[in-house]
Amino acid sequence: MTLLISPPRRGRTRPDDEDLPDAETDHGAAEITVLDEERDHREQDPAERLREDAAAVRLHISWPGLRRTLSAEQKEDAASPFDAESGSLSASKKLLDTKHPALRAAAKVRHAAVSYWKNASLPYPEAGVRLLPRTDLPAFERRMGDLQAELADAAADVDAHRDELVSRARRRLGDLFDPVDYPPSLAPLFGLSWDLPAVEPPDYLRRLSPRLYQQECDRVRQRFEQAVELAEQAFAQELAQLVEHLRERLTGGEGGGPRVFRDSAVENLTEFFARFRRLNVGGNEELDAVVAEAEGLMRGVDPVDLRASTGVGWLQDRVRDGLTGVAEALDPLLTDAPRRRVLRAPR
Repeated sequence: MTLLISPPRRGRTRPDDEDLPDAETDHGAAEITVLDEERDHREQDPAERLREDAAAVRLHISWPGLRRTLSAEQKEDAASPFDAESGSLSASKKLLDTKHPALRAAAKVRHAAVSYWKNASLPYPEAGVRLLPRTDLPAFERRMGDLQAELADAAADVDAHRDELVSRARRRLGDLFDPVDYPPSLAPLFGLSWDLPAVEPPDYLRRLSPRLYQQECDRVRQRFEQAVELAEQAFAQELAQLVEHLRERLTGGEGGGPRVFRDSAVENLTEFFARFRRLNVGGNEELDAVVAEAEGLMRGVDPVDLRASTGVGWLQDRVRDGLTGVAEALDPLLTDAPRRRVLRAPR
């Protein structure tokens, strides 16, 4: 596909006017191809590419306090049987039964939200902030909106069981029970939200203090370089864990007996490869090569065949030996600082 950028066409005053562009031959036009733009983008420094393509996303989860520190008087009573000083004792009481089905359902939604946020994004060296591809923002908003609604429903169910939960707590806690610890409604204590915090220097700083603005630009650049390294470390560590788990499943247990083998041992690797292709910023050629080797090894492998103990033993041996090679190739990436080949556009 070619995008043609040329001066606006003007009517000729004379047939021999050589100063005007020829609309038939495109003389004087500048030509830019999409392929050129994609190549330039790939040749950017990985940190700059990540900075250009990603948006910072922060997740906020509100949750009821499930434990409360004992009062000074209660700690005195707890320390007395042991002839201990209350100041040397740390004690708390469990307010709600976290095994209650309503609370477990709410916790399941919370886990789904945190898992989706992490799996859809890359780490960033600021607590609570991760980097999401900007093209994925609409899908992220939709999914988080669904989970937000699910949590609201789960919170309403918890609230419907409030009296039961409080009654259980009264029985469990005995003299430690305090009705003040339980608000009239539990639903407002649950919440899920997200925002897109700014990670770039504010534009007003450019006008206010160019020197300070440049310092902030340098700081942001360093943070994105750290983000690339954090992403590489996270990918390498996750792949190493998945590879080791599958290798163990393909190796006999104690006494030579078979280990429990589930489809998830292969499916988790397949999901990893898809996520790596989508989120990888291409800053570490060694890591790219190891992932490609592992993906090639597992391509077309059916968990059913790997689970079988007869007939396809050769497949188990091939995959196990191949995974051993992948694990060995990952070792330097896990023990050494990430080594990236910095790609810069030609000057």
